[in-house]
Amino acid sequence: MAIERVLPLYTGNMARIMSGIQPTGNLHIGNYLGALVNWVKMQEQFECFYCVVDLHALTRRPAAEVLRQAVREVAIGILASGVDPERATLFVQSQVPQHSELAWVLTCMTPLGDLHRMTQFKDKSTQQPENINTGLFSYPILQTADIVLYRADRVPVGEDQEQHLELARETVRRFNGIYGDTFPEPQVVKSVAPRVLGLDGEKKMSKSLNNEIGLFESADETMQKLRGAKTDPARLRKTDPGNPEVCNIFRYHKFFTGAEQRAEIDAGCRSAALGCVDCKKLLSANLEVVKGPIRERATLLREQPKRLDEILDAGAARARAEAEATMQIVRDRVGLRQTKR
Repeated sequence: MAIERVLPLYTGNMARIMSGIQPTGNLHIGNYLGALVNWVKMQEQFECFYCVVDLHALTRRPAAEVLRQAVREVAIGILASGVDPERATLFVQSQVPQHSELAWVLTCMTPLGDLHRMTQFKDKSTQQPENINTGLFSYPILQTADIVLYRADRVPVGEDQEQHLELARETVRRFNGIYGDTFPEPQVVKSVAPRVLGLDGEKKMSKSLNNEIGLFESADETMQKLRGAKTDPARLRKTDPGNPEVCNIFRYHKFFTGAEQRAEIDAGCRSAALGCVDCKKLLSANLEVVKGPIRERATLLREQPKRLDEILDAGAARARAEAEATMQIVRDRVGLRQTKR
């Protein structure tokens, strides 16, 4: 009997989502807007697999204990932001060894030229010139394996990951063309905020660039950071009229401030009735409305480490079952001997 008859590919009516986030330290509002807001919404509509991608984090060569703690903090942030482990599968990538197994299979059929075209390798190499490792170069292949291992047909991505997703789609087409229809071709799900700039108003928000607003920070800590944040460069004095459309602080207001108050801020800025400091204070208060409850839920989760372990272990068990079902089909089609369980 053919393997695919015993273990059919996912054919449910509900579309399947796969998405991951790197454990690079404490989460910030860029992570929240770019990923977590979508994750919470999508768990109501799709079958969702959410992953803390610690294997990807190894490209930065973090200290072992730092990585372990970062994985826990990111998992806590995901749950505190509203992801429900009863509705979505949350797990840690390295607890599902099939990710690495499938990545090697896909590596062997990915043209070198495709990887040379990936612009993120150049960006990452610039950020860590002392550690330009092969993992940075082959990173998109592991990312493709993350997606197709769960036969995900939709993937939420920011604009900096769209090139990687196109590579994933090409890889799927290549695999299916050689070995038969195996994986669905993943489609893009647009993020609420595809690219969130940091407090410098120039580069994507990132803890490594020290331009972030932390998701767990107190209101005082947030306000302290906002004081030095870039605003309208043409507005040198409070009496100077401003242009909210070029102000990075106003961009944040678009996500955290209601329409009525946002219109008042817009008008006050243009007429010079509202100063930049006042605008920042309003933003800080509105950020706290969102971040305060998340911070409280995160504190409760830290006080229940066994509960967090139970959630991640249960998610990993479910993910391994799905991943192994896929790998049995892949092994059969490429000619590898099946693993006995």
